[in-house]
Amino acid sequence: MSKSVLSKLAKAILKQDIRIIDLTQTLQPSTPVIQLPPPMSPTKPFSSELISRYDEKGPAWYWNNIACGEHTGTHFDAPIHWITGRDLDDGATDTVNPQRFVAPACVIDVSKQCAKDERFLLTPKHILAWEKKHGKIPKGSWVLMRSDWSKRTDPAAFLNMHEDGPHVPGPNADAVRFLVEERDINGWGVEAVGTDAGQAFAFEPPFPAHALMHGSNKFGLASLCNLDQLPPTGALLIAAPLKIANGSGSPLRVLALIDDTQDD
Repeated sequence: MSKSVLSKLAKAILKQDIRIIDLTQTLQPSTPVIQLPPPMSPTKPFSSELISRYDEKGPAWYWNNIACGEHTGTHFDAPIHWITGRDLDDGATDTVNPQRFVAPACVIDVSKQCAKDERFLLTPKHILAWEKKHGKIPKGSWVLMRSDWSKRTDPAAFLNMHEDGPHVPGPNADAVRFLVEERDINGWGVEAVGTDAGQAFAFEPPFPAHALMHGSNKFGLASLCNLDQLPPTGALLIAAPLKIANGSGSPLRVLALIDDTQDD
């Protein structure tokens, strides 16, 4: 990218011709985290402990100790998060090429289907129908599934656990395989607590948004919000995880840049 292009981008941001949408949920103790059955080890919820707040422990400053799992709240899944990506040299949060943290986004809106069916599955048929209207998904793009699931502000409704497991929408295995093999995307993002559908443990392969994406050195974004504010195409996503040594992922602030001078 030339200096002139960067200069134009900076000026457009200052003029607010480029709108910045925050796709990140607030981290707090009530933030839902994925639930795993015994004997699997669960992740700890987010917690915050006061160090000082303009008092005798620190008269001029306020700060906290925080603790959480790498996959808490709006978070990044690095390829080594899954066994299929464990041998990738550039698959950890500190070894991923940072060039890949900035990429265009395609938003597939299936919110109406998800409102009718909490176990809705995205298939290649849905993707091809979207492409017929908006064009072929470019190589190296983020593909985000808008379900409006993030509007479930009650943690129990967000996790939506039933006797047979979570009832949460997501992609089927064929959709993930299509995005990986036929479109060579950068990564896959959703509004739910994890990138797979709630019943994906029973798919072949199990948890394809993890197994197929990460095995192909692709990324995941989970617990996104405000996808209803994005156009189907044209947004630029900034999704940079913390640079944790050998990190399998991390909470992050996901930002979308939208050019308000252009039509969708």
